[in-house]
Amino acid sequence: MRELIDYFFSPFVRPKLKFYFGKTKIGVPYFYPRKLVKDPEKPGYQKFVTKKIGFDYCKLGWKTKWDNNDYRFEWSPVLSFVFFGFQLAIIVQAKEQDHYWMPWLYYHKSTDKNKPIGERVKDCIENFPQTWTRTVKDKSETIDYYQLILKKKWRPKDLNEKRDFKLNSILK
Repeated sequence: MRELIDYFFSPFVRPKLKFYFGKTKIGVPYFYPRKLVKDPEKPGYQKFVTKKIGFDYCKLGWKTKWDNNDYRFEWSPVLSFVFFGFQLAIIVQAKEQDHYWMPWLYYHKSTDKNKPIGERVKDCIENFPQTWTRTVKDKSETIDYYQLILKKKWRPKDLNEKRDFKLNSILK
């Protein structure tokens, strides 16, 4: 539960809750909700069966790739309730999934929690950059995803914004 609170009260834009209700089809994360039971055909063995009734919660799925601070997003957090073949699933979903969760993990797990939020965000931006260039129809575009995933208060300011802020503070 603590993790859910951290998602919503961080310097990152709040992720949205996506709801699904229908036949059981949302995995948690890779498989439908299931439980482990004794296999009557093979004494001493167990097998998985689909749940008839029950809750499942799956935390944010992630892994590290090349070093301890190189985070990779795997799946979004999911809370699921299954009732006789039907499912109510609540999925915590961000707009830019990969570019949202990987910096959030870096911020949450690799920055010094004793520092103020602004310093932690600055460390995150410097040490885990999210500036990417993509080419579509021979036109290149550079995107700084921190401009999209951070709350306005915490976004890095470009040179023009810094200049305007300085001029406004002098003129007042």
